[in-house]
Amino acid sequence: MKILVIGLDCAAPDILFGHDKLANIRSLMDAGCWGRLESVNPPITVPAWMCMSTSRDPGSLGVYGFRNRSDHSYGGLSIVDSRSIRELAMWDQVAREGGRSVVIGVPPSFPPRKVNGVSVSCFMTPDTKGYEYTWPHEARREIEDLVGEYPVDVKGFRTDDKERLKDEIHEMTRKHFQVVRHFLAKRDWDYFQFVEIGLDRMHHGFWKHHDPNHVDHDPQSPYKDVVRDYYRALDQEIGEIFALLDEETLVLVVSDHGARPLDGGFCVNEWLIREGYLVLEEYPKTVTPFGELAVDWGRTRAWSEGGYYARVFLNVRGREPSGPVDPADAAALRDEIAAGLEASLDPEGKALGTVAFKPEEIYRELRNVPPDLIVHFGGLAWRSIGGVGYGAIHVRENDTGPDDCNHDTYGAFVLAGPGVGARGQIEGARLLDIAPTLLALGGYDVPDGMQGRILPTGGGSHPEPPDMPEEAEAIIRRRLSGLGYLG
Repeated sequence: MKILVIGLDCAAPDILFGHDKLANIRSLMDAGCWGRLESVNPPITVPAWMCMSTSRDPGSLGVYGFRNRSDHSYGGLSIVDSRSIRELAMWDQVAREGGRSVVIGVPPSFPPRKVNGVSVSCFMTPDTKGYEYTWPHEARREIEDLVGEYPVDVKGFRTDDKERLKDEIHEMTRKHFQVVRHFLAKRDWDYFQFVEIGLDRMHHGFWKHHDPNHVDHDPQSPYKDVVRDYYRALDQEIGEIFALLDEETLVLVVSDHGARPLDGGFCVNEWLIREGYLVLEEYPKTVTPFGELAVDWGRTRAWSEGGYYARVFLNVRGREPSGPVDPADAAALRDEIAAGLEASLDPEGKALGTVAFKPEEIYRELRNVPPDLIVHFGGLAWRSIGGVGYGAIHVRENDTGPDDCNHDTYGAFVLAGPGVGARGQIEGARLLDIAPTLLALGGYDVPDGMQGRILPTGGGSHPEPPDMPEEAEAIIRRRLSGLGYLG
């Protein structure tokens, strides 16, 4: 059996399941099972796709976002790349059992992964002209002969030039699917996974035009149908993929997280300054990124990184270079900051609905340097603004450019093919359940340590192999003993 994973970054379940013009998605839903898919915390592209592919949570991967503290210094933030992921992914398990894979655009995948087959790196590739972005290297020539310059992302998707953005996303997506279909047809593969990033860019660029619940929605906008039209274009591309498959292919359409309207920004470091946790040597005259601030580290007890969610770090004596917080007081300080953030209000004085998470309470283990708190402002209706100089806690503008949506906790999945006897909606599925489910359905071993469960797909049980006959076991024991492995 072959396994095909079609990744649609940021696909929203309400649209994917409710858009009546998605004929190919509908046909897949009718043939199998589908449902909302609970993402990881934080629900963000990196690390979510690799959490799905390895069935490990962010703490177990030691990857808490696109940038992570590489040590306990104040400037030691490093950008994640493919080498940051050390756990076995689905394609690795397939390779261990002799199978071949094609992996395209699964973040983070630069430098390109050396897989048993073909890999093409993701939107985190610096430049496809100056850097190798395929494995093996000669696959690059195939791609460029097919589509010319290969676009791993659209340039400047946080822009007011919506016409350019719309056209570039469609052109990028057309090229991506052309490359996907090429490798589907021209390579021998047992496992094939790709991620289309265009949908994420479309949501961030056009969500307010699409969603009546957005605070800036204009029902007369000339771009009000752009999001739904793009879903139709994706559905048509997926239909052309289906035409290349046989009945022995297991097909999954899946998103790493969903999308929701973005109401504004919460200036987390401004709040920490106001509450006396973050101390500056001088308050800036203009809006300044956190990394350029003159921080008085000897008096600062906590600071934060911005983004779609916030990561708060305590400045602990003996852990950070100039930390004033006694380790014995760190737990109480963290509780105090969490309570203060959860009590934060919106501009009208109503409870914002912020939730602060302690990493050790939501992850199986903690690797590398975790944050002390992970904070979702307003249930992700508000993004975290890390810069200082606004003179306010709430802002409407985004510190990284125009942005209409935030990530939502629930993505979506549709699964059909051999062994999937279930029909209709499945409740309670999680992103971490995908890898063990696909491997089990495909007849592969599920590696120890995967944290998800095998979803009840109605395909019957997957029995354990029978016990080894005593005679065979005795032969193996003699061989191992002769090699010195057994005493």
